[in-house]
Amino acid sequence: MKASRRRLLRGLYAITDATLRGDPLAQQVERAIVGGARVIQYRDKGHDAARREAEARALLAVCRRHGVPLLINDDVELAARIGAQGVHIGRDDAHLTAARARLGPRAIIGVSCYNRLELAREAVAGGADYVAFGRFFPSESKPDAVPASPRLLAAARAELDCPLVAIGGITAENGRPLIEAGADMLAVIRGVFAAPDVTLAARRIAQLFNEPETAS
Repeated sequence: MKASRRRLLRGLYAITDATLRGDPLAQQVERAIVGGARVIQYRDKGHDAARREAEARALLAVCRRHGVPLLINDDVELAARIGAQGVHIGRDDAHLTAARARLGPRAIIGVSCYNRLELAREAVAGGADYVAFGRFFPSESKPDAVPASPRLLAAARAELDCPLVAIGGITAENGRPLIEAGADMLAVIRGVFAAPDVTLAARRIAQLFNEPETAS
């Protein structure tokens, strides 16, 4: 993978949550970016296609203004239609090969691998730009998600030459050991967007990547 792509995919990866309604979503996302989010994912499983497209376009405008990539969760066609930088797909989402064919070689495509290293191997072999593992801690957004351990990150780091994303209940208080285990990005939903101060919450997590690693 090109070094520029590796540098881009490091830091706080903020994921929107359709259940958290307050200020306009574009405003919340801009606050997260100001706080240090390096990647934004638009995640909304709702069936109102017009609303979802309008929101995604508004987020894309914010992300372009700040030079931050916007990825769309699950919906390859929406990503293609609005010109988003890529997609995140899961086990039951659009197939990686089909997503790459639709979005092209420059798109960022990430794949959920849960707690299974073999899925990550397959995704990387298929051309994924990053792989995501988790949940690492109890998660309100995905309470039934399978648990993963930092040992999985360490094993993936030793074997795979791509960015690794950790997700699931991550906060500024518990995220650092995941970075030490090998995570290039910490994907956070409620820990950012459910916080009273989105910018501050994002900044505290983003700063974990600037702290010196603990000596082993």
